[in-house]
Amino acid sequence: MSLYGTMRTGVSGMNAQANRLSTVADNIANSSTVGYKKASTQFSSMILPSGNGSYNSGGVNTTVRYSISDQGAFTYTTSATDLAINGEGFFIVGGADGSNYLTRAGNFEVQPDGSLTNAAGFTLMGYPYSSTTDPTIVINGFDGLEEVNVQAGGMNSTPSKAGVVTGNLPSGETAGTYTKSSSLVAYDSQGNSRLLDLAFSKTADNEWSLAVSYKDDAGTVHPLGSYALEFDAAGKLVVPAGGTISTAGLTIAGAELSPLDIDLSDMSQLGSPYSVEGNIDGRAASAVDTVEISKDGIVSILYKNGQSMPAYRIAMANVQSPNNLTPREGNVYSQSNDSGVIVMGYAGNSGYGSILSKALEDSNVDIAGELTSMIESQRNYTANSKVFQTGSELLETLVNLKR
Repeated sequence: MSLYGTMRTGVSGMNAQANRLSTVADNIANSSTVGYKKASTQFSSMILPSGNGSYNSGGVNTTVRYSISDQGAFTYTTSATDLAINGEGFFIVGGADGSNYLTRAGNFEVQPDGSLTNAAGFTLMGYPYSSTTDPTIVINGFDGLEEVNVQAGGMNSTPSKAGVVTGNLPSGETAGTYTKSSSLVAYDSQGNSRLLDLAFSKTADNEWSLAVSYKDDAGTVHPLGSYALEFDAAGKLVVPAGGTISTAGLTIAGAELSPLDIDLSDMSQLGSPYSVEGNIDGRAASAVDTVEISKDGIVSILYKNGQSMPAYRIAMANVQSPNNLTPREGNVYSQSNDSGVIVMGYAGNSGYGSILSKALEDSNVDIAGELTSMIESQRNYTANSKVFQTGSELLETLVNLKR
């Protein structure tokens, strides 16, 4: 037996326990870090050849294992941009170095430029949303991804295109003398509200005329269309056929008021008072109010005028062996030789969990277990130091035999 070997074995044991204490310290320090996955130290023996009645002590080797695939509990919040993944998969985030990484840390906040950045400074990535088809994804790469930006549209408005008018025209009024008007609000191409006047005049039995016009700020009336309305003996509208009229478009102060298709099919002419109401689509100009994120990762921008506009779909990624991903600074991961290739997809699809808005995934660290490991490592470190100390004392005794 070599006394030097005994001392080296003791040092090996102390180094191994020091590594274990390092992972314990990291875990405890990050026990409150959103999406953090604990590390653990695994031990394996190192055996040296022995023979002729002598034993050569070897040592111990350590490797670090990450519990990346173990999901943590959820904490619920009031922020719609706090995101957690219920199931498998990772968010894709962009770093300051221009590279993309994987993470489970979904504590995103809206930045002044509209991007969504988590506490470590990484920006959420996704694909531009399409209402007709899912964006085409590169299954094994990050091509086509963009920063999710909830203020990219700035102010938003929707010009009017169509409307509906319902109600009753009184059948007992005198033809040629009775006229009644109502007004509806429409929106031009710049989100300005424009008040349209609808004037109903009785021209004969079961016959009416409808004049649609717009009066500008100077008091000038701009005709947008004149239409004949006819009702049958039961008071049901029969002309125009299909019950829809189309108004003319108009340029107002550089903005365009589009032609409008107005549905009159539910109008009636009965022996009741005049009663007309309606609605025209479109929205006034409005700024971004808040953000809404669905469980399948669709990011919708909500405007103060009540309009909701889907803008992005959050991309997700996964690998065959998540525990073998390479951890990087900022609670993110990159692909390694042992993890398998990164495969892209969407929340809710096969192999990917759903996204929880107003929720965060907690660290999967068990403080009680880590404190227990810390005590074990302390005791084992002390025991290995005793081996080293004993070997040193024996070596000193051997040296002193010469005296």
